[in-house]
Amino acid sequence: MNIKPNKKNIRERIKARQNTVQALYQWLITNKDLDEVISEFEDDEYKLAKTDINYFRSLLRGTITHHEELDARIVNLLDRPIDELDTIERAILHIGCYELEYHHDIPWKSIVNESIELAKIFGAEDSYKYINSILDKVAKELHHNQTKDLVS
Repeated sequence: MNIKPNKKNIRERIKARQNTVQALYQWLITNKDLDEVISEFEDDEYKLAKTDINYFRSLLRGTITHHEELDARIVNLLDRPIDELDTIERAILHIGCYELEYHHDIPWKSIVNESIELAKIFGAEDSYKYINSILDKVAKELHHNQTKDLVS
């Protein structure tokens, strides 16, 4: 049974992604314990207002748990060493890659578009173009591999 998300749910997921960018950025900079980062966000009721809190937790836990795998997925697509990647761009790429890899219920174009919007909000002036190009390649790579798996 496939339930179509309503506008309220979509807005709450957008807020969850925005909060995940900020929490992931904090984790990448401070290397704090995941539960401590989540607690700091949950303690600020204003920050998580109108947010799909379960999706926020899931997305943050997933991106942190799989951060090495997500780095490995993008490292060969970058035009610079991963350590030179802007922290916000890295966070957005991780979220986009994680959703592309593990959330097949969300259309890949929606994931890429949401990541572009995150880059426009949080990233440098033209970082959205960079995010778009990398995630587009990841989506095509994953789609190709999924198609290959179905044929095998």
